[in-house]
Amino acid sequence: MLTLSGAKSAAASAARGRHFSFHWPLLAAIALALSGCMPAATQLAGADPADPATKVAPVGYRPTVAPYTSLRPATPAPWRDRNDAVTPQPKQDR
Repeated sequence: MLTLSGAKSAAASAARGRHFSFHWPLLAAIALALSGCMPAATQLAGADPADPATKVAPVGYRPTVAPYTSLRPATPAPWRDRNDAVTPQPKQDR
């Protein structure tokens, strides 16, 4: 996307008769260098996390498979009884 905008600006400046070259890598390097000059982030809210006396919420454990119960080994039911249990009942009016 940056290449496309650079190409557009180069085409626009060539159409106007001026040669204006904008170097994106140079801008990125300057921004990176200036970001090192920024002051350290101030404490936004809450206590210092490095302080051992800080109150924290208790940690709890909830397993993701808690309601799971094993169904194996299970003896298979006869297939005819299982099939008859799920088939629709025939209508009596016919």
